[in-house]
Amino acid sequence: MARLRTCALALLLLAALAGLAQAERAPPARSLAQTYRDGVDVAAYWVSEKLDGVFARWDGRALFSRTGNRFHAPAWFVAGFPTVPLDGELWMGRGTFEKLSGVVRRQTPDDAWRQVRFMVFDLPSHRANFNARLQRLKEIFATLDSPHIGLVEQRRVHGREALMALLDTVVEQGGEGLMLRKADSLYRAGRGADLLKLKRYEDAEAEVVAHLPGKGKFAGMLGALLVEMPDGRRFRLGTGFTDEQRRNPPPLGATVTYKHTGKTNTGLPRFASFLRVRDEPLAH
Repeated sequence: MARLRTCALALLLLAALAGLAQAERAPPARSLAQTYRDGVDVAAYWVSEKLDGVFARWDGRALFSRTGNRFHAPAWFVAGFPTVPLDGELWMGRGTFEKLSGVVRRQTPDDAWRQVRFMVFDLPSHRANFNARLQRLKEIFATLDSPHIGLVEQRRVHGREALMALLDTVVEQGGEGLMLRKADSLYRAGRGADLLKLKRYEDAEAEVVAHLPGKGKFAGMLGALLVEMPDGRRFRLGTGFTDEQRRNPPPLGATVTYKHTGKTNTGLPRFASFLRVRDEPLAH
């Protein structure tokens, strides 16, 4: 009897460890974008809208965040997804990032997931250039029957003028910007010129190190965040917040994304404005 109890406990422990391994793993090796600069041969790239969503890697069984945390998507949401790894964005539409983040970060999922779609833009395990990966994605999606997964539209644009006209259209419709993927590029982890992002502004991330009190109409609320850049330099981030965010500011230690229009002579961001709290960590 004692031996049976020992075996049962061992099995339970193994099951628990397996669950933890599935819930959290090493961050997925993924392609990261550089910022678009004039002089790029636009005709060599596929162009798509830069979705304002949350990155996710589908590993054939579950969805994981960019830091390796599992998204607790309902079983009905992922039913019918293919068994091959996919890169994409969890997305609810333009201008809905804050709402989306609240939905997908919950460890107990609810019916709000019905408003979410997993928008796929790459096939990380396919050892071929992006032309071939895109063709294979189209073949895969031709066999799928799920309202919760979609393929990001890719198009070819010939020349900078056409590219900027497309950017204007996307921004006017409430989009964030464009992504450019080099047609003959292999899937490579890390940042490189094979993947470019184009927006009307630059963005970056920094860590919250202090809450600075507001004055005047913001008395009793947040006035600004003191944030620290990866190189250790600090600056005040005081615009871009809603009243609710000023009443409940991002916690100390949180990573926030801000937009800016270049840098000053001292290397600090010019006209920095808060955008959002980064989509990590997952909420309990």
